[in-house]
Amino acid sequence: MSVQQSGRRERKKAATRQKIADTALRLFLERGYDAVGIRDVAAEADVAVTTLFSHFASKEALVFEQDEDFERRLTQAVTDRAPQEPLVPALRREILALVRHCTADSAAPIWHMIDASPALRKYDDSIRLRHADALAQAIAADPALGRSETAARTIARFVIDAYSLAREAPDPEAALDEIFPMIDAAWEAAGAPRHT
Repeated sequence: MSVQQSGRRERKKAATRQKIADTALRLFLERGYDAVGIRDVAAEADVAVTTLFSHFASKEALVFEQDEDFERRLTQAVTDRAPQEPLVPALRREILALVRHCTADSAAPIWHMIDASPALRKYDDSIRLRHADALAQAIAADPALGRSETAARTIARFVIDAYSLAREAPDPEAALDEIFPMIDAAWEAAGAPRHT
C-alpha cells in the first residue's frame, strides 16, 4: 500500500471518529446523556454500531473523546521538555493549558453533564488514574530525573489531582499557583538524600 493511500485511510478514519464524537456530544447535550443510546448515535452519525465501537470502546468514551490526546500531552511534557529543564515547571505549563481548554465557556455544558452522571464521573475517575499511571511511567523512565518509581507515581497523582482541583476552582490559574509549589516541594523532597 502506498504512503498516500495509507495517509488517506488515516484521515478518513480520523474524520469518521470525529463525526461520531461530535454527533454523540450534540445528542447528549440536546437530549441528556441517559436518554441517548449507542444505536441513536450510530444512526445519527450514519455509521454502523460496529464502526462506532471500532472507534470508541464505550458510550462513556464518546464524551471523553480527547482522552488519548490529553494523556499524550501529559507524557510529552516529560519526554519533550528541553534538556536541563526542570520537570515541575514543564508539567505546570501543560496542566495550565489543559485546564484552560477544559474551563473554556464552551466546555461548561459538558462538565455539567459529566457531574450529573454517576457513570460519567466514574469513567472520569478511571481516566485520571490511567493518566497518572502513564505520567508516572514517563517520569520513572527518564534517568536524568533520578527518582524512584514510588516518587514518580506520587508526583504523577499530585499533578493529575492538581488538574482536577484547578478545573473545579473559581480561579483555575490561582489554584495552580497555590498547588504547584507544594508539588515542587514534594518533588525536591523525593530527591533529597535520606538521613539515617
